[in-house]
This record gives sequence, structure tokens and C-alpha cells, in this order.
Amino acid sequence: MFMHEDILSRVIFSPGQLAINLAEGVRKLGADVTLFTPGPLKVGARNVTADLSYFERELAGRGDSYIDLLKKHPLTFITLARQVQSELIAKAYAMANAGELDVVHIYTNEEDIALPFARLCTKPVVFTHHDPFNFLVKYKSVFPKYADLNWISMSLAQRRGMPEDTDWVGNIYHGLDPDVWAPNYTPKGDYAVYMGRIIEPKGVHLAIAAVKRHNLAHPDDKLRLKIAGKHYAGVKDAYWTEQIEPQIDGREIEYVGFVADQKQKQDLLSSARALVVPSLFEEPFGMVMIEALACGTPVIGLDSGAIPEVIRDGETGVLVRKAADEATIAQGLADAIGRVGAIDRRACRRDFEARFTLDRMGREHLGVYNTLTLAS
Repeated sequence: MFMHEDILSRVIFSPGQLAINLAEGVRKLGADVTLFTPGPLKVGARNVTADLSYFERELAGRGDSYIDLLKKHPLTFITLARQVQSELIAKAYAMANAGELDVVHIYTNEEDIALPFARLCTKPVVFTHHDPFNFLVKYKSVFPKYADLNWISMSLAQRRGMPEDTDWVGNIYHGLDPDVWAPNYTPKGDYAVYMGRIIEPKGVHLAIAAVKRHNLAHPDDKLRLKIAGKHYAGVKDAYWTEQIEPQIDGREIEYVGFVADQKQKQDLLSSARALVVPSLFEEPFGMVMIEALACGTPVIGLDSGAIPEVIRDGETGVLVRKAADEATIAQGLADAIGRVGAIDRRACRRDFEARFTLDRMGREHLGVYNTLTLAS
């Protein structure tokens, strides 16, 4: 994604905010950090940006903003963005070779641009990918060729998409600032929430089916489902228009839109009985889960991908077995809704503070950087 102050607040792009948080966290631990981004960002670290003059000239000729071009002509936007990102990677490698950087961390997606030239960098280069490694053809066709480079996984589950002999130099879970996220131990709890992209692999339809099944089985304990996130109806999104939108009635099933504001997100999560994560694909991590835990809100999720690494079954949430039959999954999620009220919300917050803080994430990354530097 194109990291730029004008764009980040208007899109769902967890890796972008994570990159900013990591740079700031490592900087606060005493490291000298340079953050390379296509456009300018408001950060304390040194921010090196790309030459956007030709990109902006193209926008001006079309009368578009960055977001306009992304919506109307995504392929054109991606083409221009990858050109800019290539220039940034070249600049980072050149600065490292000149002795200005000790380690280069390629952190957000488009790592495939940086891979072929990593061995030309005289300082250590380390890679973090933010999807399953075998999720897209453009990644899974090239990543295994470079398994001998330095890789950091965000979950042990994510590693399953890479060769067994991959050079893993760390497994580092994401983190949040505990001072930003406040827990709520006595919510009204009359709704469950789904938060994320509204696409079929995320299983939003299963969350809807689960809540409806729960309400039929427990008429004295009816819940609403609040759905927060972006849909893509503007690009002929049949999943939204055919499977999700017709079920939204504003009462049992409610669509609250894309929640970009952190306080609004916290209010939505902290007042919920549970966050429902019905992902059908192998989640490599799942930021919204630790956001919920930070709020003291338990999580109901399938036992696939990294979800079992983040959620402790029976302690911070309820894991549901993933089955081939979606009706079985929906019933499992519905049963979990009936049990999740027994989870201690204070235990959710304690687990967040023990495993998923920004400080812990920063320290573990700094440890990897120091190890790579000493070994080089």
C-alpha cells in the first residue's frame, strides 16, 4: 500500500500503521531510525520520502486525488506506486552501502521488489510479510527462491507457507500501545461485532448466520451483530450485494461502516460481548483480535491460521473447529456466542499486556537487528 498522510486514514491497511508504530517504538528504545515511505508522514523518526512529482503530475492531468485514482483506476495506481516503491528500496540499499544504515528492514508488502537485489546490499536485510506467504501468485512464486535470506514471521502459522529450510531470524507478534487502548470490564454487551474487510475469505456471512442461530435458540438473550469495515460494491462486489447487504436490517444485523477513528473503534470493541473472527483463510495474525483483547473483549474465532496462537481457548475467547460444511461452522460459532459470556474480561486485558504490547514488539525487533548487525 502507498504510505502517505493523505491516504492512510482513509483505507484499511494495518501494515502501514504497524510500520509507523514499530519505527516509533524502536526509536524510543534508543535506536536511530529512518522510515522510508512514498509520501510524508507525521513521525518522530527520520522520514525519507520518494520523488512524487511525476505521480502528482499524472494526478493533476486527470483531476484526481490519490484516493480518486485508487478507486477509479486501481491498476494504474498500483503501477505508479510500485515504481515509487522501487526507487525507495534502491535508496535504502544505497544508503546502507554508504554506511548510513546498519540494517534494512523491508516491512510492508511489495517485498518481491526488494528480494532480487537484497544480496547487493552490504548490510543485513530482513523481511516481514503481512499476508500468508502462499496467498497470492506474485508472492508464492518468488518467496521460496529467497528462503535463505533473513525472515521474520508474525506467527508460527504463517511459516507454513514457506519452505522448511527458510532462515527464520525471529517470530514476533504485533503489538499495541496499552496507554491508547482502555479496557471495559462492565459493558452492556448486547451485541457482537465483526470488524475488518468485508470479503468472502473473512467469513462475514458466517458471523451473520451464527448470530441468527443464537437468537433463535436463545430468545431471552438476543444479540445484534454490528459489522464494521469496508465493502467493495463500487467494483462489482457480488459478495456484498448478494450475501451481506440483503441481510442488513438495522436491528438484528447492523452495518456501521468503516471505522477509522481509534476512539470510535475502541468504543465499538469495548462495549461488545465478543469480537467474531470467522476467517476461512489462514490468518497470518489478525490485528483486530489484539485490539479486542486490549479492550477486555473476548474473541470467538475459528481454529485456523494464527487465531489459536493469539486466542487462549476458554481463557481469552472461544475457538471453533473449522469444518468443510459452513452450516457446521455457523452452528459452532453460535454455540460459542452462548458460552463467551463466561470469559473473564480482565484475563483478556492481562493476556494483552503480557504478550501484545508495542514495547514488547519493539524490543524483540531491536534484538533481531542487533543480532544481525553483530553477525555481519
